[in-house]
Amino acid sequence: MSYSNKTYVAFASEDIKQYYLMEAWRESEHIEFSFFDAHNLYISLDASKPETIKRNLRERMKNAKQVVLLGSPAGRRKGSDGTSFLAHEVKVLMEFNLPVVIANLDRDRTVDRNFIPQPLLDNRYHTISVSFQPKIIQYALDKYAPAFARSAKEGPYQYNASVYTGLDL
Repeated sequence: MSYSNKTYVAFASEDIKQYYLMEAWRESEHIEFSFFDAHNLYISLDASKPETIKRNLRERMKNAKQVVLLGSPAGRRKGSDGTSFLAHEVKVLMEFNLPVVIANLDRDRTVDRNFIPQPLLDNRYHTISVSFQPKIIQYALDKYAPAFARSAKEGPYQYNASVYTGLDL
């Protein structure tokens, strides 16, 4: 496996605008937010066969050290359906045992099981739910993700309000 240093952003196609917003945050000199995007690797053409796209998604995830999953009803639905590309990504991230930050697109700070794909819930996969804001997503990538491998926690978690207060959110 290659060196894993990237952040993989998983999302339903309906939520692509929020992914583009994350890219804009990263490029802004006024926002402290950065990640090495795994989506720039193994690009699939729109005309690629589903098997090719899934193979390329797996290759991208091999380079990831963490995942940000954009939490939304569409993300839960597609991540749970067992057939979509997002469902494939959820399966692979669990196989690779990658830390997952659920960024709630409604900016809710709590665990919202309506936004988390069912396979993550069924497997009591340790995730952290945060609001869709650059400071708290960056905090989770810096704090939760590195501690994930040695954590004995199971299931979804959220940060206390004091974490948001400490970040001036």
